Amino acid sequence: MNKVFVIAEAGVNHNGSLSLAHQLIDNAARSGADAIKFQTFKAKSLVTYDAPKAKYQMKTTASNENQLAMISSLELKEEDHRELLQHCENASIKFLSSPFDISSVRFLHELGLNIFKIPSGEITNLPYLRKIGSYGCKVFLSTGMCVLGDIEAALEVLEQAGTSRGNITLLHCTTEYPAPVDEVNLNAINTLRFAFPGIAGVGYSDHTKGIHIPIAATAIGARVIEKHFTLDRNMEGPDHKASLEPDELKEMINAIRDIEKALGDGIKRPSLSEKSNILIARKSLVAAREIKKGEVFSEENVMAKRPGNGISPMRWDEILGQHAPRDYQKDELL
Repeated sequence: MNKVFVIAEAGVNHNGSLSLAHQLIDNAARSGADAIKFQTFKAKSLVTYDAPKAKYQMKTTASNENQLAMISSLELKEEDHRELLQHCENASIKFLSSPFDISSVRFLHELGLNIFKIPSGEITNLPYLRKIGSYGCKVFLSTGMCVLGDIEAALEVLEQAGTSRGNITLLHCTTEYPAPVDEVNLNAINTLRFAFPGIAGVGYSDHTKGIHIPIAATAIGARVIEKHFTLDRNMEGPDHKASLEPDELKEMINAIRDIEKALGDGIKRPSLSEKSNILIARKSLVAAREIKKGEVFSEENVMAKRPGNGISPMRWDEILGQHAPRDYQKDELL
């Protein structure tokens, strides 16, 4: 990828409303995101009847419902997916969705998706990984809650199933909502890059508050950035509180675009705009006072001054001790 691939993570912030999902697509497209990502699951295939909710979900949703009840209300129908996919095509933004069960994996493949985003919680789900791997598509693999051995095992499953390592991008992630800044460990982005040679690249799936951490991730080499967003952080639902609002999403994306331009190609050389300043900012050897023909150049009669269109001061030792070939006025270039 020639630029950072920015995923606006709508997730379940549509609250089960198709109309709200359409509004999220429009806002993600206006913000300049490359893709918008939803979640695809069959609630009864995802959690048991007595599965507990996470602590952050207890704070942001009704306390008298279990996880199954919570996510059942957030499930998108298959026909909803088709409608949202068409909307994304019309809005020129890529439609993505994270599947959470094998039937959802199969459905998204039939829908024509050529990128699978694997959430952190599925990285130890062997049959699930094997199914995705069998399609040979591009894969964004989130690595929250992982040690390197977990990631290596998942890569092996995907590769053995038919997806080459060169099609897999690893996303560093801290699975908490919001993620504490002191637990983000952005330097793990570089660890992943060096630990798993041959992968397509490394990115970052962010759950912190604000926009500065994903911008920093871009600066240290993340090639994919994923960030939750919502229309209003005050809405009810599990993920709104840890999400950006549309104006913040746009601000983050604009900053990422600036950073990717600023990173450049890494070759140390004068930039185009710098070249005209070389003669202005650098110095040349000049006469510190009047010098007569035949006089010896010395520290008393030679000094370095701007502009830089004469003899470079780096030749100081070479010039000192020579005889002046003619008369020089003060400040005249040697």
